[in-house]
Amino acid sequence: MLSGLSGATRIHLIVGDPVAQTKSPAGLTAEFSRRGVDAVCIPMQVAADDIDAFFAVAKRVQNVDGIVVTVPHKLAATCHCDVLSERSRVLAAVNAMRRAPDGRWSGDMTDGVALVAALRAAGCAPQGRRALVVGAGGAGSAVALALAEAGARVAVHDVDLIRRDDLLGRLAAWKAAAGSADPAGCDLVVNATPLGMALGDPLPVDVPRLGSGVVAADLVTGPAVTPFLLAARERGAQIVTGADMFVPQAGILADFLLAGRPAVG
Repeated sequence: MLSGLSGATRIHLIVGDPVAQTKSPAGLTAEFSRRGVDAVCIPMQVAADDIDAFFAVAKRVQNVDGIVVTVPHKLAATCHCDVLSERSRVLAAVNAMRRAPDGRWSGDMTDGVALVAALRAAGCAPQGRRALVVGAGGAGSAVALALAEAGARVAVHDVDLIRRDDLLGRLAAWKAAAGSADPAGCDLVVNATPLGMALGDPLPVDVPRLGSGVVAADLVTGPAVTPFLLAARERGAQIVTGADMFVPQAGILADFLLAGRPAVG
């Protein structure tokens, strides 16, 4: 166990707006400690208009090794990476960036694989499922890609039709289709929008149209069980929460952020 912070502690940031709901500061710091790495994760709330200035400064801070990116900055962050993973190239989005020893920054998008891992841990294999992904932003794009790669038949719904159609074009090889707020006929429904974070938000889908035996998942981590998941559970759905997703996500993010760096301690 690490004794505490020192001048040698390496820093990883998580940037978003809002950022208070994220589990990463505690979860990643605990994961670093478990691995014997002297590092912490610190939240940074930055508005969209200031995000380019933030990246320009953060990347110049010499003891910042990594940056985790959350809503709404996952698309903008790609412009600040020198190297992108194949997932990030397909999606034009990143949720994690790390500094290489040569000073270049690499980006990856792990939201989708983390959700698939959480679904499998809950006994819900995506293979063959009819999946509706609500939200075609950075996280929703990653979820749609990961579910398609895992063998699900994916439909995407977003009120921004241009953004939805752009994602469908990126997923053309997997034959993803346009969906709607009507989840009838789907046996896996994923909310990948911020709906549910604020009191009074509308539900992302028409919950009374959920069929029997459906699995409902939500990427929102605060509240722990969103209004969508509460309503879905009342209709007999199995639910997977944002906290459930973060269990595998912490390890996946740490693997990426610490790649190539020896453990300390």
